[in-house]
Amino acid sequence: MATIDRPAIAALWPTLRGESVVLDVGATIGADAQQLIDFAILGTGMARSVFGIARPSVGLLNVGVEEIKGQEEVKEAGRMLREANMASMNYHGFVEGDDIGKGVVDVVVTEGFAGNIALKTAEGTVRQIGGYLRAAMSRTLMARIGYIFAKGAFDRLREKMDVGRSNGGVFLGLSGIVVKSHGGADSDGFAAAIELGYDMVRNNLLDRIEADLDLFHARNPRALSSRKSDVVTDAKE
Repeated sequence: MATIDRPAIAALWPTLRGESVVLDVGATIGADAQQLIDFAILGTGMARSVFGIARPSVGLLNVGVEEIKGQEEVKEAGRMLREANMASMNYHGFVEGDDIGKGVVDVVVTEGFAGNIALKTAEGTVRQIGGYLRAAMSRTLMARIGYIFAKGAFDRLREKMDVGRSNGGVFLGLSGIVVKSHGGADSDGFAAAIELGYDMVRNNLLDRIEADLDLFHARNPRALSSRKSDVVTDAKE
C-alpha cells in the first residue's frame, strides 16, 4: 500500500471474550510512532472484516496504562490516535500484557519485537498448562475417574485454546491478501487459514484499510508529508 511504510503480521488471539487482533507479531522490529498508527489502522480494518465490528476498540501495548509511561514512540502514537478521533476506530488508550487475554480491546497494537515475544510466551504457556493438566489427571485412580466425567469441559477448553483454530498470521499493509499458515498446523488448521483469507476478501478488507488511511492522512497531512520527506532523504543517501 502506497502510504504504508512497513507491513505488520497480525494474529487472531483467543481471549475471555472471544478473539482479538494482535499486531505486529514479528515483521517490524522497533516501529516508530507513525508505523504504530499504521498498524492500528490495519488492525482496525481486519477486525471490522473478520469480526464484523463497526467500530473496533484499539489499545497500544505499553508497560502501564498511564499516559506518562512508556517509550516516546508509543506515547506519540497514542496522542495522535486520540486526536484523530476516527469514526471507524474506538481508541481505548494503553493496555498491558495481561489485558490481551482478557479481551479488553478488539485490537492490540505493538511493535514486532514485543509482539513476537508475547505470542511465543502465550503459546508456551498453553503447552505448559496442558502438561500440568495431563500430569494431574493421570496421577491417581480417582484423578483418572474424575477426568472421565470432566472430559467434555476439557475438550471445550482445548478447542478454545487450540492454535489451529486461529491458524494463519496475516500480512497487513501489502497490496493483496496474504495469510501465513502455522508450520505445525494440520489439515483443519490449514483450512482455517484459507477461510480467514476468504473472509477478508469477501468483506473488502483492502478497501476498508485504504479508506481509513485516506481519512487519517486527510486529517493529519503532516504525517504523510513527513514520511515523503524521509523517503527523499533516504534516496539521496
